[in-house]
Amino acid sequence: MSVRKNAPSPLRLTLPAAAIRRLREAGIYCTPEISLEFQRTSKRYVLRGRESGGATKQIGRYVTFCGEQGQRLPWFLRPDSVTPNAEHAIVIAPALVSVEMFRIEHTYELLIARHQVHLVKEGSRPTIATRVVFRGWQGQLPVDLVEKDRGLAGRIAPEFFSRAGEPRQCPAVFVEAVQAATLGSNCGPCGHSHFLIAPKGAGADTIAVDEPATATEIATAQSS
Repeated sequence: MSVRKNAPSPLRLTLPAAAIRRLREAGIYCTPEISLEFQRTSKRYVLRGRESGGATKQIGRYVTFCGEQGQRLPWFLRPDSVTPNAEHAIVIAPALVSVEMFRIEHTYELLIARHQVHLVKEGSRPTIATRVVFRGWQGQLPVDLVEKDRGLAGRIAPEFFSRAGEPRQCPAVFVEAVQAATLGSNCGPCGHSHFLIAPKGAGADTIAVDEPATATEIATAQSS
């Protein structure tokens, strides 16, 4: 699937009206859109994304960004906000991969999408070329990452299946970013970045993504 528009990129999770209403009532503001910007000094077009979102006990939504091979990117700036569960960091790069997660209780929706600057023709304004990398429906993670099993947050991600019940694995290079988005969709009130990193020379206050949880840790959490 490929979608091309000027700005912003339209590809995002499509949520029912009831979910949008509950997110608004919970004060969770997630902005997954990508915009196309022009840098006058370097005379080039770049993409701008906003790591944002947060959670309550029952519901969460979060979007973060990484490089095309899943690598962590430095944030451009971290705006202060009077509202938690909103915007945490801004990233600017020639290409971005967005990792968007929506959670209701223990059920998750996931969208990983690749965004690039697409030159239509010489001398004209480019567009944003967007392609779905992975889409997961009704993923399950039967642990309480908000409170009881908080120690697993950032080390675990939901399981997704096909309609026939077969496991569906997201690309391995994006597993760490998906774990971070899972953490973000269980973090509330959230006021920090979970995957973008501080640029060189800046204070590093990003919440690190820990080592993946072991099978024993997961089984213990599920049975407790």
